[in-house]
Amino acid sequence: MPINITMPALSPTMEEGNLAKWLVKEGDKVAPGDVIAEIETDKATMEVEAVDEGTVAKLVVPAGTEGVKVNALIAILAAEGEDASAAAKGGNGAPAAAPKAEAPKAEAPKAEAPAAASAPVAAAPAAKPAATNGAATSSEGRSFASPLARRIAKDSGIDLAAVTGTGPHGRVVKADVEAAISGGGAKAAPAAKAPAGAAAAAPAAKGMSDDQVLKLFEEGSYELIPHDNMRKTIARRLVEAKSTIPHFYLTLDCDIDALLALRAQLNAAAPTVKTEKGEVPAYKLSVNDMIIKGMALALKAVPDANVSWTDQAMVKHKHADVGVAVSIPGGLITPIIRQADIKTLSVISNEMKDLAGRARNRKLKPEEYQGGTSAVSNLGMFGIKDFSAVINPPHATILAVGAGEQRAVVKNGEIKIANVMSVTLSTDHRAVDGALGAELLAAFKRLIENPMGMLV
Repeated sequence: MPINITMPALSPTMEEGNLAKWLVKEGDKVAPGDVIAEIETDKATMEVEAVDEGTVAKLVVPAGTEGVKVNALIAILAAEGEDASAAAKGGNGAPAAAPKAEAPKAEAPKAEAPAAASAPVAAAPAAKPAATNGAATSSEGRSFASPLARRIAKDSGIDLAAVTGTGPHGRVVKADVEAAISGGGAKAAPAAKAPAGAAAAAPAAKGMSDDQVLKLFEEGSYELIPHDNMRKTIARRLVEAKSTIPHFYLTLDCDIDALLALRAQLNAAAPTVKTEKGEVPAYKLSVNDMIIKGMALALKAVPDANVSWTDQAMVKHKHADVGVAVSIPGGLITPIIRQADIKTLSVISNEMKDLAGRARNRKLKPEEYQGGTSAVSNLGMFGIKDFSAVINPPHATILAVGAGEQRAVVKNGEIKIANVMSVTLSTDHRAVDGALGAELLAAFKRLIENPMGMLV
């Protein structure tokens, strides 16, 4: 009996993914544990392993297909002793089953391409054979085409539905579009040109369509860079956060002279370890490492603020799992230091370096960046004095950290120079009221200004 391989859900929130690459071809034999494909989610590239033994009868979804829905049929295996061609015919029309025929592996074997790489409008998962007079289309009328073909067609005004695809399963490729251009056919109806002076029109308002936005700018004065999955996810979550979470903000200044002195002392006392590069310090603490620890301990000191909101109940957390915003090409990701309240500074420092490095290579596991009880976003390295961060659900708070800089302060009636850092706490007013948020921020300030308290 044919074995259906479906798009796996690689994380609890995954709804679709890109089938980046097939590592097998039709006719190949596979055994349980063999890596058969690479799947791109919004944050990482992960491998898919075969669970069943058999022969690859049909690759239903071509490599490079984007927007493949979870549980959609992507390939068919012929069981042992079964004819592959018969299995391909028998399984193709079968309904997509639960993703039992594959299991995601933790990490991808290579760094994923930068998130800014183009990713066009999602194609349907199962491509159909090309028609004789046009491109293969989904049941919803969308044409299957490679990202490059789509871009060239859009720039040239070519109607993809009228282009015959010669790629796998009738997919329209670059050569097909170029042939249509050179033949002068398949032209789409020209879009109405923007009226004179449209570039100076009022800025785009919420609810404007793509065409309405583009008409505000002179034709040829811009290029279109399609959104990739990460940017789409960031946009969706930010809209969700700002439209559903009633934010309020609390800001105060922290004197970090004592923290800087303790950091220097701890780094100087770090033991050395032998590595391939010779002997190196066992750790090198950053200011951000100490901020993470301070935030975790502040959440433990004010447990009523270490919560998440749900409509049915308040989720009160037993540990402080602190997410840390890390900038990566094309977006950002928030790896989490689990139980930061009970970890030493050296452990937090080394764990953060590992997570940040793998985040930039898009190799984090879903459990390493999903969840958490609060977060820290630090733009101090860019010279930003202060800012307000957007809460990342299901968190109820996020701490925005500005640059530490020398400022004139009054101490004991005298003006002195001190290193001061401004921090702003964004708070979900449904879960944390003003006074409680102020108590949390005050606890953080005490720890930062008296950092020895983080060592005991």
